[in-house]
Amino acid sequence: MPVQTTYPGVYIEELPSSVRTIIGVTTSVTAFVGQTRRGPLNQPVTLTSFADFERQFGGISADSPVSYAVSQFFANGGNVAIVVRAAAAGTGASASEALASTDSQATATALTLTATEPGAWGDALRVTVDYGTAAPAGTFNLTVFDTGGTIRESYSNLSMSSADPQYVTSVVNAGSAVVSATATGSGRPDPSGTVSKDFPTTLPDLTQSFQVAIGSAQHDVTIYQSPADGASPPATVAELATLFERKLRALPDAPGKRAFGGLRVYAVGQKIQVVAGSSDPADTVRFSGTEANNLGLEGTVNPPAFALTGGTDAGKPSPTDLIGSEAAKTGIQALRDVLDVNLLCLPELAAYSDPVQATTVISAAESLCQDKRMFLIVDAPASWTTLDTARAHLSDFDPVRNDHAALYFPALEAVDPLTGRLREFPPCGVVAGIMARTDSQRGVWKAPAGTDAQLMGASALTVTMTDPENGLLNPLGVNCLRNFPVVGPVVWGARTLAGADILASQWKYVPVRRTALFLEESLYRGTQWVVFEPNDERLWSQIRLNVGAFLRTLFQQGAFQGTSAKDAYFVKCDKDTTTQNDIDSGVVNIVVGFAPLKPAEFVVVQIQQMAGQLQV
Repeated sequence: MPVQTTYPGVYIEELPSSVRTIIGVTTSVTAFVGQTRRGPLNQPVTLTSFADFERQFGGISADSPVSYAVSQFFANGGNVAIVVRAAAAGTGASASEALASTDSQATATALTLTATEPGAWGDALRVTVDYGTAAPAGTFNLTVFDTGGTIRESYSNLSMSSADPQYVTSVVNAGSAVVSATATGSGRPDPSGTVSKDFPTTLPDLTQSFQVAIGSAQHDVTIYQSPADGASPPATVAELATLFERKLRALPDAPGKRAFGGLRVYAVGQKIQVVAGSSDPADTVRFSGTEANNLGLEGTVNPPAFALTGGTDAGKPSPTDLIGSEAAKTGIQALRDVLDVNLLCLPELAAYSDPVQATTVISAAESLCQDKRMFLIVDAPASWTTLDTARAHLSDFDPVRNDHAALYFPALEAVDPLTGRLREFPPCGVVAGIMARTDSQRGVWKAPAGTDAQLMGASALTVTMTDPENGLLNPLGVNCLRNFPVVGPVVWGARTLAGADILASQWKYVPVRRTALFLEESLYRGTQWVVFEPNDERLWSQIRLNVGAFLRTLFQQGAFQGTSAKDAYFVKCDKDTTTQNDIDSGVVNIVVGFAPLKPAEFVVVQIQQMAGQLQV
């Protein structure tokens, strides 16, 4: 806004800059779509480490090629992955548990907890309830954990009243990543473990022994023995709980158990709650004997943790499930709403015995890649166990020879973390990691192949090739994985599926196609400001300035051919590219050209024998 001059003097006015920086987009964020042990269905989840995958999707599973591929991706230099869990439609069930209540105002079931995602993984979930709260009467604490020790969620001072801010369904459903809660009654759920009756104001005699048992382990116990336990017995329920816990924890466990060793005793009003240090629902704490009855310890007996049950794994996704629905955003179509995703891996396709099914999914994936400016990494079928088999069935990929995809052969052999033995794996996860590593170290314009493109974690390849055998597949657009002395297994090819010599495609090489995708997406995002600006020479000059500055930066980084900028790229946006008719139609045309770097695929060394020097 112009400065309003009213007095003699100097006025300062800030003017907007005509430079709008264009930032290069990501190049190696990799999407993996397929079956996982657990996780949200058909929802893209961004991960920055394999530890994230373990937390969100349950880690490596023998039935999940995606789990191995993600692990290999991060091990080979990948930084960001996006995982979409796919499953057979209509299959799988979520584990659940209905918590009963014996409150005077309660119905038979107080609270139902259900695993948020279908799968047998939910059967490992456990729930504990205790009444040791600092809030008003009628509240309770809830803890959700799993037997593997990777999940633990705690919720305090919960209420069964929908008018309370700590209403159990509101708190748990908003905060839990593993369960959802449904209140089915007004009384709070029964606590875990064994709950005594109310102790009188003056505690009864604590010097008599009685029996306590957990599972097969049974012992005699005396709560108070003078003088070892103090000069006088406990006077309050809280003091009783502390001493009783110490005594019970000192009792020997059954072999391999910590039911006594991890036991807890809570003071709940004038009651005590004894919970075994175990997640096994069978490990209830049982008290018996006359003195136990006198102390009120033969009260409510529940397991130390309530187990969720009934979870079943979803079936393996079919080709239709992998392709998904664009309208419902399922399968690979769930990636349409993801802003930053550059590479796509479908490791389950390698196991398909029907090539028509595999190419159907690949065709849909290539279409998505074209729409989203992504690149598809295709695994050779697992049935290609010899060079002759690969050559005989390579024609299966003729319908999907697209420059937005590349095919890699053969499979690799690596140690399975679950068994410690060698196992075959499709190479897409490793190749995606190598692409990410190469992009980070050299740039997207460098071919992700060569002696620097080592397959980290790979012990061997399922098919070994000589140079002449490699020469049979490379001209056909197949990127071979080779094993060289000292260097080890490496990627030894950088062609797209449209890179067969006979096709003569301008997008023959992987780095050329990926560089173009990088430029297209960067310019698409970096020129959004142009929309609705006045379409005249001032706008055109700003466009040339901003786009040119972006390309010059890339040229200085070595992204293009040429020894000077004019040899490496050009930007045209003027009256020649945008006519008056274009202006009247609201169109501005920007023409960008670049000289891509192409890999030195064939190195020819000419050696000539020199004749002896002649005297002149």
